[in-house]
This record gives sequence, structure tokens and C-alpha cells, in this order.
Amino acid sequence: MNREERSRKNENMNQTDEDKRNSDKRNSKRNAGSGNPAEKHGRSRTEGRMTLLERYLVVEIGIEFKACLYFFCILFFYSVYRMIGGRMEAGILHMGEMILLTYGMGYVQFYLLSGFDEGDRLGAREIGDLLLCVGVYTAVSYLGRWFDRSIPVTVLFALYMTLAYLCGFLVYKIKRILDAKQLNEELRAFQERSRDETGY
Repeated sequence: MNREERSRKNENMNQTDEDKRNSDKRNSKRNAGSGNPAEKHGRSRTEGRMTLLERYLVVEIGIEFKACLYFFCILFFYSVYRMIGGRMEAGILHMGEMILLTYGMGYVQFYLLSGFDEGDRLGAREIGDLLLCVGVYTAVSYLGRWFDRSIPVTVLFALYMTLAYLCGFLVYKIKRILDAKQLNEELRAFQERSRDETGY
């Protein structure tokens, strides 16, 4: 074999090795971009799973939010009643009873009444739970002399709390609709980004 043939053979071998390296690089990039679907799915399921502490915090934050909301509603009605009666001060004992009651009712609504005010619909069971909660608030207000045991004011307070619960139901329903719309938009944007990155 002469020198020219030997150099030509070496060039062919070098070109074959370079083509192989380029092919390996392309395959590794493609695998890195796509990944193993099973591994990705398992990893996403593990990362998206909430811990027991996180679930507890979510429940507690929801209960505290409702307690503050209903406490403000009751305090507003109570303050208007006191102002109409010519009294500009509020009873500290009454306010303590209100906040404790709203917290207690928050736990009852979540653990015993299945969060009826956050339900998808307002059926007979949800209306019964609503009237039960309104009855508890009304009874405590009467026994605690929040409104000096005035029957007309107590009846008006019961109607007021019924309206507050209905408004809360509508607010949560609107919030769920908006959250679902936002999640759909984020999912659509994620799919478009994935399509642009993979080229499929």
C-alpha cells in the first residue's frame, strides 16, 4: 500500500469517527430535551404531592379567612345597632364571643358540614346547613345579649347572616370559575412552550 492510499484511508476513518460523534451529540440532546416520560411523570407526581403540614396549613388559612370575614360582618351589624341606639362603644366581651364563635363555626363548617358554602351548587342539604349555622349565630346573639335580646333586631340579624352566607357562596363560586380559567390559560401556555421547544 503506497503513501497516497494510506493517507486516503486515514482521512476516511477520521471522517467516520467525526460523523459518529456528531450523531451521538444529536441523540443526547434529543434525549435531554424529551426526557424519560415515566421518570418525568413520577418526578412531577412526587414534587406536586402536598405534605401533611401543607394540607393542615391550607385548611387553617381557609378557616381563619372565613372567621375574619364573618366576624367583620357581625361586628358591622353590631356597630350599626350600637350607633343607632346612641352608644358609641362596643362591648369587649361581646367581641370576644363573636370571634370565638366564628372560629368555632369555621371548624364545624369544614369538618362536619363539608364546607357547604364552597360547594358547586346550593341544594337542599346546603340550605339546611346554612340555616343551621344562621340559627347558631342567632341563638348565641340572643343568649349573649348582643342586641339586648330585642326580638325584631335578632330576626333582622338572622336575615342579615343568611344574606352574608349567600354572598359568600357566590363569591367562592366566582373564584372557582376564575381559578379554573387561569389554570386553563397556564396549561395552554405551557403546552405551547413545550411545542416550541421540542418542535412537535
